[in-house]
Amino acid sequence: MRVAVIGAAGGIGQALALLLKNQLPAGSDLALYDIAPVTPGIAVDLSHIPTFVSIKGFCGDDPTPALEGADIVLISAGVARKPRMDRSDLFNVNASIIRSLSNRIANVCPKALVGIITNPINTTVAIAAEVLMAKGVYDKNRLFGITTLDIIRSETFVAELKGKNPSQIHVPVIGGHSGATILPLLSQVEGVIFTEDEVKTLMIRIQNAGTAVVTAKDGGGSATLSMGYAACRFSLALVRAAQGEKNVIEYAYIEGNGKYARFFAQPIRLGKGGVEKILDHGPLSIFEQEALDNMLDTLHKDIKMGEEFVK
Repeated sequence: MRVAVIGAAGGIGQALALLLKNQLPAGSDLALYDIAPVTPGIAVDLSHIPTFVSIKGFCGDDPTPALEGADIVLISAGVARKPRMDRSDLFNVNASIIRSLSNRIANVCPKALVGIITNPINTTVAIAAEVLMAKGVYDKNRLFGITTLDIIRSETFVAELKGKNPSQIHVPVIGGHSGATILPLLSQVEGVIFTEDEVKTLMIRIQNAGTAVVTAKDGGGSATLSMGYAACRFSLALVRAAQGEKNVIEYAYIEGNGKYARFFAQPIRLGKGGVEKILDHGPLSIFEQEALDNMLDTLHKDIKMGEEFVK
């Protein structure tokens, strides 16, 4: 597999590159790109790790050398949240970055599986889709907003609360990737019973987990290491499916059947061409159904913002 990490000099990009260098299948190629001149040095640094994954770094204004021949493109380029900033505050800068990169992907590697990490994901995925569509190369099965961070946070917090092994906890998370649009389906966690207060407290903690990191870093950035781990987990699922593994199930923010919104985080089965099948998220509790109903206006507005930015 050839995997390109775009925004590789940032906190997420470096963490993701480190994990991929260690976990991609032997014989894979890892291409790192960032506008920052340090990027080739990051690749040299990582090249000293003894795995059968070749790595090369590229910098400057043109990501083309990193994108050429890419099977998977992971985009973490953009500015990070700072204290008192919402993900939507990142829009003006990051929207332009995603538009530019999507144009380049359309020209260089239109068949690649594209995973977007750059916030606000509710909006940036729509931007990428519109750009690829305008270029005549859009395949909704190949474009993903990576929301795995919401899942790993949910699993961690539930395990902490209930004294469980986090590796044995699975929490489905649907909706979007910002505030109230993040909807963990706690009613579906097997072997665990929650009180109403626990559900409400967990929901708030999961939805505000990103803000908690921004606050704790006190102006030093947002979630980078945990996001790098989450992006790696999802990326490796794409790799396994692309190489023929059957029944690879993940959650991602994709364009589905439009039941709730044009883009929606939901369970999917992955295959060689990306999304092989959209799966049913299962029954919702009354509390979860109310939360879903209440989030949709926000989600629709986020998506529309991305569509209109391109048009």
